[in-house]
Amino acid sequence: MNTTIYEQTLSAVTELCEKARLTAGNILVVGCSTSEVVGARIGTNSDPDTAGEIFNALYDYTKSKGIFLAVQCCEHLNRAIVTEKSASPFSEAVNVIPQPKAGGSLATKAYQGFEKPVVLEEIKADAGMDIGFTLIGMHLKKVAVPLRLENNRIGSATVLAARTRPKFIGGARAVYDQDML
Repeated sequence: MNTTIYEQTLSAVTELCEKARLTAGNILVVGCSTSEVVGARIGTNSDPDTAGEIFNALYDYTKSKGIFLAVQCCEHLNRAIVTEKSASPFSEAVNVIPQPKAGGSLATKAYQGFEKPVVLEEIKADAGMDIGFTLIGMHLKKVAVPLRLENNRIGSATVLAARTRPKFIGGARAVYDQDML
């Protein structure tokens, strides 16, 4: 087991979830290029073993907190989402099974590792982690707020993170709930 990748992922997901103040029932979307993690260019060196370490860290943490994990597929599956059926019970599933070269290694591991996996065209997550420039923004609720992580590397990949907050409405006379910022 490559504990370094597992530990780096666990540190990053822990920091993100704490800074984003995620609680049970929230959704965390993660996109990952294992090629970038192992030091190659995105889409050129998919690595199922690395994906396994990353998935295990993400799933161990999110499951322990009651947070739903949603894993983004690669562009070959139009950045579809693999998650547990219970994360989005009323969404319409699509018929595809991710593979390392068509969906990506992390999405493949997620599909294999979830108890009741489902693939969706989209999801609206409460926070997100982008490992290696995978562009997860399309799956975040509005309004995305960047989070600067201290644990911002997994292997050779850069980790970017965001949380979301409700939109401000109402104009100059409106009063806002500071806990929702």
